[in-house]
Amino acid sequence: MSEAVELGFPSLRLVPKAEGKQSAKDFKSDQEVRWCPGCGDYAILAGVQSFMPELGLAKENIVWISGIGCSSRFPYYMNTFGMHSIHGRAPAIASGLAITRPDLSVWVVTGDGDALSIGGNHLIHALRRNVNLKILLFNNRIYGLTKGQYSPTSELGKVTKSTPMGSLDQPFNPVSLALGAEATFVARTIDSDRKHLTETLRAAAEHEGTALVEIYQNCNIFNDGAWDPLKDAEHRDSLTFRLEHGQPITLVDGSRGVVRAADGSLQIADVSAVGTDALLIHDVHSEDPSVAFALSRMSDPMSLANTPIGVFRDVRRTPYDALFAEQMAAAKAGGSDDLATLLAGSDTWEIT
Repeated sequence: MSEAVELGFPSLRLVPKAEGKQSAKDFKSDQEVRWCPGCGDYAILAGVQSFMPELGLAKENIVWISGIGCSSRFPYYMNTFGMHSIHGRAPAIASGLAITRPDLSVWVVTGDGDALSIGGNHLIHALRRNVNLKILLFNNRIYGLTKGQYSPTSELGKVTKSTPMGSLDQPFNPVSLALGAEATFVARTIDSDRKHLTETLRAAAEHEGTALVEIYQNCNIFNDGAWDPLKDAEHRDSLTFRLEHGQPITLVDGSRGVVRAADGSLQIADVSAVGTDALLIHDVHSEDPSVAFALSRMSDPMSLANTPIGVFRDVRRTPYDALFAEQMAAAKAGGSDDLATLLAGSDTWEIT
């Protein structure tokens, strides 16, 4: 096995490369995949297993950590190390692992309920700390494992087993939430779009720090068709903005685009009326997240019109792991006595 290679940030090291060529088959475990027939998780699993060889990393140095939910069975099906942990706590467990084992590539799989309800606090702090890990958030707008209760992303008025008269809760927008938490990489893709899914995973993997990828995923048992307008060949191109760095932001069919209004806000206009020169150029590397946040708010949660898909933000900030390693090195440099004094602190007492 080759030596670990240095990254661009001080004290941060990446996983050793794998020896020999790998294929998707190398990342398929011997466990029976047990999701409901037709579940969108199958497509995501296949996409991830096909993408993993691109990393060129030894399977033994890749870890998948999940919480609780249908998506959280993911580690069983990956022929890598992994942990099916506890509800909502996957980001916390993954953070500890990533910080103490910089030789590992750490990935988190979670769902809209697991990540945004009981795990919401852990998620936002992992994002703001910028720990070197990748988080895949499967969003099907429902609790699937517990058989169809509304989730933190369920739309207003959603009738479910736990909201028989319709949900009164304003739903979370995971991309907006991540951007508000100062995440350095935020993206959105769709389970059934293999090409776009792979492109998005590739961009997330190349990012140094926390990368959050929201994946629109279909639960065909308890919330079937939640994202159908974005998948229907007849309508999707007139509903979806494909975000590409350095390119004008337009619907896929090119009919409408994003412009900046006189008051500074973002608006959607007919391209034929304003011209291509007036269109906003997407900049994923902008340090100011305000435009990315405004883009995340464009879509209609009910009709799904004007839904942006792609990378919203990808900026460079020293990962928490590197900062932590530097502090530990500085503490140890003073000798064991200095380290013991630092750990004990000033507010300690000896009882005799």
